[in-house]
Amino acid sequence: MDQVLAGRTALVTGSTSGIGLGIAKIYAEAGAKVMLNGFGKPEEIAKARAEIGALQGGGDAPYSAADLSKPEAVRQMIREAEGTLGKLDILVNNAGIQFVAPVDEFPDDKFDAIIAINFASNFHAIKAALPGMKQRGWGRIVNIASAHGLVASPHKVAYVSAKHAVVGMTKTVALEVAKLPITCNAICPGFVRTPLAEAQVGPLAKEHGVSEQQALEDFLLDKQPSKRWIEVDEVAQMALYLVGPGSGGVNGAALSIDGGWLAA
Repeated sequence: MDQVLAGRTALVTGSTSGIGLGIAKIYAEAGAKVMLNGFGKPEEIAKARAEIGALQGGGDAPYSAADLSKPEAVRQMIREAEGTLGKLDILVNNAGIQFVAPVDEFPDDKFDAIIAINFASNFHAIKAALPGMKQRGWGRIVNIASAHGLVASPHKVAYVSAKHAVVGMTKTVALEVAKLPITCNAICPGFVRTPLAEAQVGPLAKEHGVSEQQALEDFLLDKQPSKRWIEVDEVAQMALYLVGPGSGGVNGAALSIDGGWLAA
């Protein structure tokens, strides 16, 4: 891969697996120095650090175990990234959690946690990272929102609310930095093939007495006309474009990658 990000540094939250790890990998392949963040089993985190580190020339990639539900931990993570990497050029807010229940049965603590991690952590990270970007005269912020940042589904009140808020915040930040060489954009994926998402297929098939393929198409990917998963690499490629050469005119966008979901 061309080293289009040579000399750049990046922090990707929620990057020990799934979409975040895919973005961290493609950034490292493009020449960026990347710091990881996220929870998981120690052996899985070690594997991710080794994988990204190898792409960066050896050794483990830097890693922050910051709990993104805590504002001070988010601010400390940004300070740590700036100190470890020397600067922070690219911030990708990807970390997120999910819980599903009707509004009148939705646990307060689950709602608060989803808002804190899926939305408020983005705010605190952007607020902490922007001064350095302004001082250096360059920056790229990519918020991983969701198709649910643009449309709603039942039983996902916290997730839909948080992702709509992320899209709104993205536009606000973009307007505030519009005259600077800094951009802020959101990516809005549909259902992405990750281990956690794939694990839902078997139980759905059993519940409805159908094959796993039919369960996938009829009950999980029913809103995606393509009837196929969005692949992690497809999201990562979009995230690479938004921080690479030729993307400076894209600002405040909420880019869908959803197999045609929002076209319906």
